[in-house]
Amino acid sequence: MADVNKFIDDGIAYGKLAQQRDREACAGQDPELYNDAYNNYIRALNCLAAAMKHSKNDNLKNLTAQKFSEYEKRCKIMKDWLDKNEEAAKNQAANGGGATGTKKKSKGKPGTGKPPPPNGANKEDEEEEEEEDSGDEETKKYRTALASAIVKEKPNVKWDDVAGLEGAKDALKEAVILPIKYPQLFQGKRKPWKGILMYGPPGTGKSYLAKAVATEADAEFFSVSSADLVSKWQGESEKLVRELFAMAREAPSAIVFIDEIDSLASSRSDSESESARRIKTEFLVQMQGVGNTGGNVLVLGATNIPWGLDSAIRRRFERRIYIPLPDERARAVMFKIHLGDTPNSLKEEDYRDLGVKSEGYSGSDISVVVRDAIMQPVRTLQNSQTFKQIDMDGKKMWTPCSPGDVGAKEMTLMQVAPEQLHVPSVSMHDFEKALASSKPSVGADDITQHVKFTNEFGQES
Repeated sequence: MADVNKFIDDGIAYGKLAQQRDREACAGQDPELYNDAYNNYIRALNCLAAAMKHSKNDNLKNLTAQKFSEYEKRCKIMKDWLDKNEEAAKNQAANGGGATGTKKKSKGKPGTGKPPPPNGANKEDEEEEEEEDSGDEETKKYRTALASAIVKEKPNVKWDDVAGLEGAKDALKEAVILPIKYPQLFQGKRKPWKGILMYGPPGTGKSYLAKAVATEADAEFFSVSSADLVSKWQGESEKLVRELFAMAREAPSAIVFIDEIDSLASSRSDSESESARRIKTEFLVQMQGVGNTGGNVLVLGATNIPWGLDSAIRRRFERRIYIPLPDERARAVMFKIHLGDTPNSLKEEDYRDLGVKSEGYSGSDISVVVRDAIMQPVRTLQNSQTFKQIDMDGKKMWTPCSPGDVGAKEMTLMQVAPEQLHVPSVSMHDFEKALASSKPSVGADDITQHVKFTNEFGQES
């Protein structure tokens, strides 16, 4: 596997050398430095192109592409000048004049003059411009890296699509919807929540709730994870964190959703790296800053292991809401939601019965059970060796049957014409088979730990 980091390091090194030679050439030193600058730009471009080809990190690709574009633009200017200079030298030699002068090593400029200096300025102006623009360029770089975190399209998940969790939904509406729709409710000392932590066992709907917030809220929604904010370059991670919050504060109202926040803000210790410590410190500063400035920014966090969070980070989440396993009624609704409009023969009492039989299952577990159940008719069709014809709205259709059924014919699914195949509806029996072959993914020990954390630090949803 190609060493992406080495390609980037080599590309940056060649680029810096090219820029140094470029500046020296433009300052009036040996004209041969123009060629040297151009050749080093080419080497830098080759290295960065290889890095972009082999890199699997989108943020790193974007940053590398920016540097590639910068070098490529200057390289083209240098090449145009070198080509014109070479043509002018040939014409001068053909006319019989100045041939010896071009071979002479001196500080004189070639006949066509020197190329435009970087950024179209002399060396002194360039250095001043670099000082003034460096901050803007750095900001643009980080904002480009964070662009993928902004949710442009609504996920189309409504509050009603989330079964149960009424307390969590009310808390989120209180923090997100009401301040935007009814700002007169929040005056004086009455302020909306600035930090909400959703915690609970895996698969209970924390991320799904965040999608509902993104759909229902009239606000800029930033969805970030550790991959968006952690960089291998020294000092980059905390700058990304800082820029993320700066972008959020610029919006009229914004929500910053950090999934698996424990991976970024775990408890601080003496054994952790300096870079990890700086990221947490920056989070602390920015989250506190959000609260102090009064900007309309909500920080929404989600984690499966809240006890692993740093205590200072935990304190900055003013509301800590436990998202438990769904109760019997919520499980029944989940079966209905996940089944959707798939043809089925289930009645209301069947859904209630499924809610009872799925004790201990998370929302994610129920989703898997439903997917398994709705595949049962497909498996029946694949395994059936006999089919019979039935009348469906005046049209003859083939459906699987027992060998002893009247009109049964020995044949396989592949012998049935697609337009004549009748797919059996999903039945309660299919769900019972799916439940019998599945087990809950959350253990009793996990629940005990979450209940203990809730008793100490959280609120029931």
